[in-house]
Amino acid sequence: MSSELILMMIKGIGETLYMTLGSALFAYLLGLPLGVILIITDKDGICPHSKINSILGAIVNIVRSFPFIILLIAIIPFTRLIVGTSIGSTATMVPLIISAAPFIARLVESSLKEVDKGVIEAAQSMGASTMQIICKVLLPEAKPSLILGSAIATTTILGYTAMAGFTGGGGLGDIAIRYGFHKYQNDVMIITVILLVIIVQFLQEFGNRYAAHCDKRK
Repeated sequence: MSSELILMMIKGIGETLYMTLGSALFAYLLGLPLGVILIITDKDGICPHSKINSILGAIVNIVRSFPFIILLIAIIPFTRLIVGTSIGSTATMVPLIISAAPFIARLVESSLKEVDKGVIEAAQSMGASTMQIICKVLLPEAKPSLILGSAIATTTILGYTAMAGFTGGGGLGDIAIRYGFHKYQNDVMIITVILLVIIVQFLQEFGNRYAAHCDKRK
């Protein structure tokens, strides 16, 4: 393997992690509150509100229904408006965040549904406010499941970064497409696939171990 190829792969790994972890962070800043609102406004939630729940649920489902590659192209004008360009790692983060946030909201909603209703009812009987129940009961009790969900979301976002290579998004996906696909350099394609698999395995294993560490039931 030439030094040029090694440097290109190192740069690709850096760009991939930048897009993946950066997008995951901002997507959680949007998706976590959305998931909490969905669960508390549910008909069996602590603040049931069918109208808010239905509207928010519909928006989440609509955005989730867009295949990422189509969303990536469809919002190019919006991406240019936000970051000033539609290519590169930073530009790719805009559609990644928009695509991942609704997915994360559903993961959060699913995790919070696993919390024992008896614990919530006990907190309510002691006069806990809605915010106290969310911050001191729902989120702490669902922490292991939320961590597992974050690992799933992060690896999903990593897969999206590879697709972004079709529009010059940078990272390992871009290298695989430009060199492995367009220039028929099979060795480059194989190396990028192996690197992506290693990164996915690392992120998933880290999430699994941390979730197990935080699980008070074990």
